[in-house]
Amino acid sequence: MKYMRLTQQQLEELHPEFINFLATQSITAEEWKTLKKEKPEVVEEELDVFSDLVWEGVLSKVEYLENISELHMHLFHLKEKEMKLFSVKVMNPNIDLRTNEGFGWFKRNFQSDFVEYLTASKAYGEDKNLDKFDLIQQGAVITKGDLYKWFDRIID
Repeated sequence: MKYMRLTQQQLEELHPEFINFLATQSITAEEWKTLKKEKPEVVEEELDVFSDLVWEGVLSKVEYLENISELHMHLFHLKEKEMKLFSVKVMNPNIDLRTNEGFGWFKRNFQSDFVEYLTASKAYGEDKNLDKFDLIQQGAVITKGDLYKWFDRIID
């Protein structure tokens, strides 16, 4: 498996797509029931293949990722040939950027000496989607990029 199996909830959300996937494999509903009883290893393989297909489709469309912790923000713009990063570090240990109060403090103080910025670019490795997936595995979430775009405007 290249990525990771979708959760039960994700699989339930994608039930119609999974049925279509099984149909492309020429597996009917009746055959699926039989496979679940008699060949659970085939069921596992089909779930893995479907999960990888879903991840591949999602990752190929992702443009922005955010990884926000108490004192750091890592905002990624996933371009065609490279990843661009805005990294923010808050040097006020009383702040938690994940809370409304902490983020409000940041918005009021983003130009103070208590906030450091770093920008970087990095070319993808051999597998661009795997690089994106690794960031998600490290805690990044897919976004529309509003925060990244805001930083892009204020830093220019």
